[in-house]
Amino acid sequence: MPIETIKLTQYSHGSGCGCKISPETLTKILATNEVPVPDPRLLVGNDTRDDAAVYALDDERVIISTTDFFMPIVDDPFDFGAIASVNAISDIYAMGGTPIMAIAILGWPLDKIPAEVAAEVLRGARSVCGQAGISLAGGHSIDAPEPIFGLAVTGTAQKKELKTNDAAQAGDHLYLTKPLGVGIMTTAQKRGLLLEEDLKEARKWMTTLNSLGRDLAQLEGVHALTDVTGFGLLGHLLELCQGSKVSATISYGRVPRMTGLERYIKLKTFAGGVQRNFDSYGQHISPMSEEYRAVLCDPQTSGGLLISVSPEQAPAVEKMLKERNWPHRSIGRIENGDSSHIIRVTD
Repeated sequence: MPIETIKLTQYSHGSGCGCKISPETLTKILATNEVPVPDPRLLVGNDTRDDAAVYALDDERVIISTTDFFMPIVDDPFDFGAIASVNAISDIYAMGGTPIMAIAILGWPLDKIPAEVAAEVLRGARSVCGQAGISLAGGHSIDAPEPIFGLAVTGTAQKKELKTNDAAQAGDHLYLTKPLGVGIMTTAQKRGLLLEEDLKEARKWMTTLNSLGRDLAQLEGVHALTDVTGFGLLGHLLELCQGSKVSATISYGRVPRMTGLERYIKLKTFAGGVQRNFDSYGQHISPMSEEYRAVLCDPQTSGGLLISVSPEQAPAVEKMLKERNWPHRSIGRIENGDSSHIIRVTD
């Protein structure tokens, strides 16, 4: 079978970060009565559902460790490897860190798809690792019923520059560095409705490294940072709010969205993960329309960084984003946690 005729998305029941287990189910899985062995060097673990684990090497330096993998979100194997790699490395940047090494995770249905296609996936991964200045240093593979790929990534940071998702403060401005709509567009692709120019738009953003996180770590006014992936903007914002014991208001009209997304909203090519996400956390969100829900709960794959920054440092963040041609309008504010809904969505 020629490699170019193989459509990877036909071999998996889900795609990209839309494969993630719902927040509600994940809570049940992680629930335990066991008392963990205390480790004063483990600075970030499961407690706040942050992007990566953080371990102190000494009083100044930390190691950041993460893993992320999923099933194909695009048909092209090189692009699949690249997108999965950008997505995994993003967790390091979301903590304000610098990646230093990656290990590959590969599951492959050898009875259905030739090994040469998997080699293309790895080629895409190596390309992205090269852009990030790190080596793809090894990995592990299994024969699996569906194609799966991702990375385990190690990074470093200065302890004083570490950014987490539980330190937002009332009055902070919120920014999102990539437009929403990946889940809607890739669902349109599976249904044969996605225009080529819109596929290129989605691919461009999914293969863009969130290396901005390292620069944001230099700003003391950036109080909290996380990346937006499978739980959608509202899901990851909710984790940030709950961890920080605050609430938030966001303006739908100011949230960046993919060029051409309105076409697919009209076609209602909504990702299946939207309802799963909303069912998990909708009780914490103010009432909103079907369109707002479809976009704001849309599972993102290799999505942008969600930034919570003080009003004083907001202009510096906007300048940084504008210089990189990324979305640079504030999408909302952090408020005191005394609202009937943790997140309020306005027009």
